[in-house]
Amino acid sequence: MCQCVGLVDWVTAPLKRGQSTMKKLQYLWSIALIAISLLAHPLAVGNCDADETIRVLCYNIHYGQGTDGLYDVERLAKVIKQSQPDFVALQEVDVGVKRSGRVHQARQLAELTGMAVRFGPTQHYQGGLYGNAVLTRHKILDVLIQPLPYTESTPAKTTYPRGAIAVTVGTANDQRLRFISTHFQHNVPADRIAEAKAINRLFVHDKDGIPTILAGDMNARPTEDPIRILLSKWECAIEDMPQPTAPSTNPKSRIDYIFFRPANRIQLLSTKVIDESVASDHLPVFAELKLMSSE
Repeated sequence: MCQCVGLVDWVTAPLKRGQSTMKKLQYLWSIALIAISLLAHPLAVGNCDADETIRVLCYNIHYGQGTDGLYDVERLAKVIKQSQPDFVALQEVDVGVKRSGRVHQARQLAELTGMAVRFGPTQHYQGGLYGNAVLTRHKILDVLIQPLPYTESTPAKTTYPRGAIAVTVGTANDQRLRFISTHFQHNVPADRIAEAKAINRLFVHDKDGIPTILAGDMNARPTEDPIRILLSKWECAIEDMPQPTAPSTNPKSRIDYIFFRPANRIQLLSTKVIDESVASDHLPVFAELKLMSSE
């Protein structure tokens, strides 16, 4: 059964499991520290300008673990910096998780790249949080962390809560640009369809003229229904012959994407899949986009 879990319910869920008062206080303090640590990194250059070229990277970082089995956030930061992006959509980001050494990966990537960061948790995992994040060189005006529909785990099948994080930055002439990072369900096709429909419902409005870039691991190939649903409302920055992005060693499937809308406000200049097979089990996707004036 698909359901959309509210963020308040998600954050407070562990408090409803009979924990002691001390453990509840420790849990709430950990959430507060995460929020404070993200707000403590307001690095930014300024607003986007009309007719500016925007460099975008989409990267599933596999919670910091490379194909060599090593957890190495510095290596990921080097991959990101090589593209000199203005915006980065990250998926599979760990914050305080045991498996990755309790590292605050979102904050560390912000420090290593010199970019502002916002983290959008989707679930609790091994004493920490796991989810999506956004890096940007521009001043962030607004942040939305949005849960998406998903099917709960059963003894027979493990699934994961899904969500999107959207940041809004300023552009010239008091305009706005929205940038979204998301990650669709990996093993329930119906969830991916529901998630694509939810993205369209949440972020596509005829009266909303905000230029928007959507990037993420959709866990769907270009010809499959979730991508078709997105393409009914979005343009896609993709090669004429779509290049695979996963697994990073001997890739076979294109499942990572950069979308944008509307077409009269954002123009695709170039796009490519970056050949980097060690830092993560996904290849990064890069696009150059031109932000057009609204006049």
